[in-house]
Amino acid sequence: MKVYRIETGKVRIKENQIKRTEGIIPSMAKVLFGKIWADWIPIYAWVIDHPEGVIVVDTGETHKTSSKGYLPKWHPYYALAVDFDVKPEDEIGPQLLKIGINPKKDVKKVILTHLHTDHAGGLHHFPNSEILIDKNEFKNASGLKGILAGYLPHRWPKWLKPTLIDLPSSPYFSFNKSMPVTNDGKIMIVATPGHVANHISVIAEVDGLHYFLAGDTSYTQENLINGLPDGIGTNESIKTLKNIQSFAKFNPTIYLPSHDPNVPERMKFKATIQN
Repeated sequence: MKVYRIETGKVRIKENQIKRTEGIIPSMAKVLFGKIWADWIPIYAWVIDHPEGVIVVDTGETHKTSSKGYLPKWHPYYALAVDFDVKPEDEIGPQLLKIGINPKKDVKKVILTHLHTDHAGGLHHFPNSEILIDKNEFKNASGLKGILAGYLPHRWPKWLKPTLIDLPSSPYFSFNKSMPVTNDGKIMIVATPGHVANHISVIAEVDGLHYFLAGDTSYTQENLINGLPDGIGTNESIKTLKNIQSFAKFNPTIYLPSHDPNVPERMKFKATIQN
């Protein structure tokens, strides 16, 4: 089994989104009206080559974000707080083909940590895969409610009929909800609420190392270690960060959030949180 990293372009957000700051001003207002932009950061998706079949975790972004009218510019977040830089060749489909994986034939499952566009924008490449999404995340992201919350359900593929999962109260180390994805238990989904209320993460155990495919539990490993939640998440973020820290104390863990520029180096040197 092996874990691959796919970079599907870059995104630029406000500093106040990357880590929460104290004060009486609401966090979202700080994000929307903050004047300091962070540097461009990567948009990662993941591929797990498992004996039971290829599993993709998150699908990255689509180049259509640069097309006029694709993003709802009437929405304050898209008007004021985010920019994308994604080319057609950056999308996950073309990149999978380059490494010998046909997204329409070879990918057994796609797991989405959540449904923000930079994680679900590449869904259209996987019409024949089983798509796993937390059932409450799918509910919250759908329809007008979802659009107002910043999701883009009207951009999802028309054929999308996901497998909606409800993680059972089955403890897995420090996580109180989990479920295995594979029969050997080497790939697990765990509940990591915070960035959104029903965020999930995927843990792939390879040769004694645990690759923690973290979505947006934090934007960087530094923020994880310091227990700093992002600027738009819920109050559950801090508990989730503590759960990940606790997990890493007992399991050699390579922490791989979706936007950390230091991910390639950690993967190259198999650098765990504790070292």
